[in-house]
Amino acid sequence: MSRYKKLTLLHSNDLHGDFTAENVDEKLTGGVSMLSGYVNKVRREEPNTIYAIAGDMFRGSVIDSEYKGISTIEIMNTISPDVVTVGNHETDYGVAHLLFLEKCAKFPIINANLYIKSNYARLFQSHIVLNVDGMKILFIGIITEQVMKSTQSEAVIGSFIDVHDAVREVGRICNAYNATDIDLTVLLTHIGFEEDKQLAAMLDPAWGVDIIVGGHSHTFIDKPAVVNNIVVVQAGTGTDLIGRFDIVIDTDENSIESYTWQTVPVNTDNCPVDPAIEKLLSGYKQQTDKKYGRVITRMRRKLTHPSRTQETELGGLVADALAESLGVDIAMLGSGAIRTPDLGPLVTYKNLVECMPYDNAMYLVHVTGNQLKQMIGYMLRDEVWKGAHSTFFQISKRLKVVYDIPGSKMLEFSFDGVPVEDENVFRIALQDYQLNNFKRNFNIVLEEVTANKKPVVLCTSARDVLEEYLINHQHTDREIDGRITLIR
Repeated sequence: MSRYKKLTLLHSNDLHGDFTAENVDEKLTGGVSMLSGYVNKVRREEPNTIYAIAGDMFRGSVIDSEYKGISTIEIMNTISPDVVTVGNHETDYGVAHLLFLEKCAKFPIINANLYIKSNYARLFQSHIVLNVDGMKILFIGIITEQVMKSTQSEAVIGSFIDVHDAVREVGRICNAYNATDIDLTVLLTHIGFEEDKQLAAMLDPAWGVDIIVGGHSHTFIDKPAVVNNIVVVQAGTGTDLIGRFDIVIDTDENSIESYTWQTVPVNTDNCPVDPAIEKLLSGYKQQTDKKYGRVITRMRRKLTHPSRTQETELGGLVADALAESLGVDIAMLGSGAIRTPDLGPLVTYKNLVECMPYDNAMYLVHVTGNQLKQMIGYMLRDEVWKGAHSTFFQISKRLKVVYDIPGSKMLEFSFDGVPVEDENVFRIALQDYQLNNFKRNFNIVLEEVTANKKPVVLCTSARDVLEEYLINHQHTDREIDGRITLIR
């Protein structure tokens, strides 16, 4: 028997309900039907194939939102991945609902470092060993504090969720299972590409981790990163691409002899359709089209949201709509609340829900001019431009910020054309999600702001407010007007 065996490892991450194919350059691209078709094709061609998903199957599609993830689980059951790890958006419908969805899944969902504080019991199976042609492949699921952003609003369950040190958990599991002749060890993570590289650098080589397949940062790469002799990869976002390793494993040495890695475009050139998925999607689409097909508005043109770290046309429109409708001085909307790169010119309810799937409440907070300067300054701090995790906010038009990034200083900070004074007080509309994470977003403890005045609920649905605004503002437009000017 040969000591060398081939393994094909396919991987996706951050699918975000990207179920349907789109026409790109006169070619159908993406969608779970062709994704499934490609996975099935490779499974036929390469018997030793594993398909893994590195978190965030949920959110981004009205089909997912309407059925609260049950539709996604049914679609994934049809594709039948071999192993999946938890992403931060897996908790969007609540941790209790996620545990229900896990029971609906016919595939293993793993995570090593989510615990219940009261008894330190893991919420999920920490790892899985897959036996493929006599090889033992160990997968360990990892996520970090990012998941807490989605669970902190849960008064009961969320407060009991703790995230343990990822490195220690990896070491613990590897130490426990290395003795069982593991041929390949893969960390299936949802922490971001840069964090994956940091994690790789911290791992003890004796633990035998070979590969990190990651998600969360939606990173497109041309070639793997190799850190501490660990191969680190990610496959962008959605279903337009799938990552593919072709690995030769030395089963005597329990190590990688050689490998190639590529991202394969999911399109009609490479991928057949899966009739079972097509039928399943058709049924869901017929149901959602009845509810989501109605027209909300027609804009003058398509408005874009190409980046989360700059002023955008669409971000300006949403922030202005919230400020005007809610009667506040300034509306601040986390850029990540807008989940599509554009909207319009024709806007259906489906477009609106896909654009803003997180139906947050909006709160009124009172902040002083000095506090507001600190908040915006923290959003634009040096570390952000070096890749640090931070929330960038779209702001309504009455506030103007001019910031010199190389000089690390504010050149202009004005409201209605008048420089902001420290003693000014502003009425700010802020999402509940951002209010609940005030210190992390602004580096100011919430108590400093609530001392000015207690926050109150302005509305329970920001999306309802935006829908009503768009209905009553047909042919609207918005241009980038320099409300956030970044000098690079």
